[in-house]
Amino acid sequence: MIKFFRKIRQQLLSKNQVSKYLVYAFGEIILVVIGILIALGINNLNQERINKNTEQIYLHGLEEEFKTSKLKLEELIQVNQGNIDGAKSILKYIADPNKSPGEKEFSQLLYQSFSSDIAFNPNNSLLNEMINSGNLKILSNSELRRLLTNWISTLEDIKRQENELDIQREHVLNEFRTEGNSLQTVLKQVGVYQQLGIPIGPQKEQSNLKLLSSSAFENNILMFILASYATGEAHYQPLMREMEQILSLIQKEID
Repeated sequence: MIKFFRKIRQQLLSKNQVSKYLVYAFGEIILVVIGILIALGINNLNQERINKNTEQIYLHGLEEEFKTSKLKLEELIQVNQGNIDGAKSILKYIADPNKSPGEKEFSQLLYQSFSSDIAFNPNNSLLNEMINSGNLKILSNSELRRLLTNWISTLEDIKRQENELDIQREHVLNEFRTEGNSLQTVLKQVGVYQQLGIPIGPQKEQSNLKLLSSSAFENNILMFILASYATGEAHYQPLMREMEQILSLIQKEID
């Protein structure tokens, strides 16, 4: 094809048909430009197709991550509520000294309320990879990109609240690091000693029921309930709504 065009140019020049040559040359330039534009267009279409396929792969991966994280959060909300309910039951006995629980029931309430650590650990490996590599821009939905960008800072705020809750939980547990109270009694009564195969000595168990008349213990329980309530209502519930919004946007973008 190039030889064909060159031959035509040579023929025009040899016949001194300069004006026709210029018109022809201009037309040839137009053809070259059109060819380049077509090639660029095809390349852009190919790149768009590649980006679309990559976006779908990311969207499916993000959907699985957030579904798993949602299940984790649902379980954590239940655990947190169980802790609150157990702590409230202890407060009921503190409020009414005439209805003192037995040692085993009190131990079960203590173990139910304060043995579980509260920490949300979402699956973020793919999202972190997308953010660190700059591939978050592949997602075409701008609202989804915004929510995913804010997700990490939201988790940092959640972690700060969980740390505060852990501090209040530790204040309650510190009651059993003193001479007057017995963690051993709690663990024996709920069966942890038997589960772990810890030898049980012949000594008489020390009662923890006197904690129900301690104002310091009551204050620590109240602070724990307040921190647990704030964790659930002001942090976990909004986080759940945000997660559901993200999942909804992801699923709308999946082909």
